[in-house]
Amino acid sequence: MTGSPAGPRSIRSRRDLLLLAFSKDRLLAVSCDAAGGIGLKLHDKVRAHPRILGKMTARVALMELLAIGANPIALAGTLSVEPDPTGNQVVKGMLDEVRYARLRNVQILLSSEKNVKVTETGIGVTAIGFISTSNLMTGRCEARDEVVAVGQPHVGQEVLRGEATRKIADTLDIIKVREKSFVHEIIPVGSGGILRETKTMAKDSNLSIRLSSSRRVDLKKSAGPSTVILCALREGSLRKVEALLDKPISVIGQLCERRA
Repeated sequence: MTGSPAGPRSIRSRRDLLLLAFSKDRLLAVSCDAAGGIGLKLHDKVRAHPRILGKMTARVALMELLAIGANPIALAGTLSVEPDPTGNQVVKGMLDEVRYARLRNVQILLSSEKNVKVTETGIGVTAIGFISTSNLMTGRCEARDEVVAVGQPHVGQEVLRGEATRKIADTLDIIKVREKSFVHEIIPVGSGGILRETKTMAKDSNLSIRLSSSRRVDLKKSAGPSTVILCALREGSLRKVEALLDKPISVIGQLCERRA
């Protein structure tokens, strides 16, 4: 997969992000997330404060970048709502997540609906960051790595309860584990569910997954706004992750060589 002859070359990725090579050793990473029908407007299906919506949508986009080792530099909000009060509350939520993740010098770009009265909330958030090719955390899994899920799948109204009870993964969880040498790869899990992303993780490293028979988490349930992260750990490192994170952790399986 390549860009136009005059533009930057894109790097193939099965993740929910775009990688653009501008030089031999530096990549531009772009990710995005969208939410619709969630808010306090007349036709919203899930009731949630716009500030929470902004925080969660920004979280998803940021988690995609952080998981591959990128450093976010900008967030763009495309808000299909009026600037005040809904748009302003969404922006406050986006900034809440930037501060929560302890990110510095992240610039914010915004656009909102100023001409049409909106009765259902819709927003999109795009995150942009840079990463050196040597630090790119994709395709780095090894045979015998253990795959674990941090957090539990939550979707819709469940997310608010999961956030309050610390049952879901977040940006800080990724930041805490991504610099550890025993963590080979991280993937945020969204609407596709744990099983699909586990297979993506294995395939990116030309491996297969042997699922654990004792797992206690729904592998096919939507994880909504990245309420779960998958980590590929060097065999025997589970206790180290459990000591780092105060979230539910489930063993999904073990990576192995593909059969010929």
